[in-house]
Amino acid sequence: MNHMSASLRVSNSSKFQVSEFILLGFPGIHSWQHWLSLPLVLLYLSALAANTFILIIIWQNPSLQQSMYLFLGILSVVDMGLATTIVPKMLAIFWFDAKVISLPECFAQIYAIHVFVGMESGIFLCMAFDRYVAICHPLRYPSIVTNSLILKATLFMVLRNGLFVIPVPVLAEQRNYCSRNEIEHCLCSNLGVTSLACDDRRPNSICQLVLAWLGMGSDLSLIILSYIFILHSVLRLNSAEAAAKALSTCSSHLTLILFFYTVVVVISVTHLTEMKATLIPVLLNVLHNIIPPSLNPIVYALQTKELKACFQKMCLSGRAQWLTLVVSALWEAEVGGSRGQEIKTSLANMVKPLFLLKIQKLAGHGGARLLSQLLGRWRQENHLNQEAEVAVNQDRVTALELEQQSETLSQ
Repeated sequence: MNHMSASLRVSNSSKFQVSEFILLGFPGIHSWQHWLSLPLVLLYLSALAANTFILIIIWQNPSLQQSMYLFLGILSVVDMGLATTIVPKMLAIFWFDAKVISLPECFAQIYAIHVFVGMESGIFLCMAFDRYVAICHPLRYPSIVTNSLILKATLFMVLRNGLFVIPVPVLAEQRNYCSRNEIEHCLCSNLGVTSLACDDRRPNSICQLVLAWLGMGSDLSLIILSYIFILHSVLRLNSAEAAAKALSTCSSHLTLILFFYTVVVVISVTHLTEMKATLIPVLLNVLHNIIPPSLNPIVYALQTKELKACFQKMCLSGRAQWLTLVVSALWEAEVGGSRGQEIKTSLANMVKPLFLLKIQKLAGHGGARLLSQLLGRWRQENHLNQEAEVAVNQDRVTALELEQQSETLSQ
């Protein structure tokens, strides 16, 4: 009898095993959560644009081919991957009511989120090590932090996080989801998914906490240790100016670390207490995966002198090229039609290169006002060129008349 009852329960469990989940969105605000799509879109687009711009600047400027900026470029790739893993599905929920997500897709999202977040933590550790060597052992820095070390550290972080977090989605997939399939969340989080399981989910929570503290916990411990050594070395400097300069190279890194690990600790406490999915934990979880990708490049661009200088240089170069194209087009429109005339073509070829050279040199200092002034000067010069052409033509006519009169007298 007991065996039959057990078989019946197994049969019922398999019968009602869900094949998809439904992401309801933010708890308690389902009726107006679509209004949150606008800031989410802005954050996502700013993350893609800013990180892409960072990669372009690092690629085009040899002065930025240094370890700190190479790690920043890797961080930009990770940030874009993390944001793309989450935001498109959230927008589909808000805009098209596409709340259904299959189990394999959901578990794949869990895996991708854990990999990218772990990669971000590992890159922060690499940056902390870079600052430690640069400040505490400056003479040995070129021999320690090499391109080979950067490549090995990146590969290690990829393998560590790619293999380290596999148990999280695997254990989530092994749970028995026999009745409910609605998740009060915008994404597939391990806590939200396993809370629907009919069997014991404590192994999942314990596994995630252990992996989080072994991975990101060890990263944070080493980062704190690095900055203890950095602070000790800075305090030993005799010059206050040198100490301030050394610490300024770490300010952007410290700002991002503080935000990143504070939210990680809050989310870990949420898992530890097995708190139900209320608005605040869910909102923190979403923001933790969206804000850093858009915040990281902005913080580094504003607080790093070399990056800021290259950014300004690229902007001024782009403005100069734009002004050159505009003026060149206007020149061709007004001068190009009379190119068959020999004298006018000669004058145009002499004036145009000098004029465009002025545009390229001064474009970054005046914008539209400069363009207006230069166009006025160009029109004035063009008017003088036309007067010169008329004078030459008159001279030709006078010469022809004198020649005809001479022939008449000779006859």
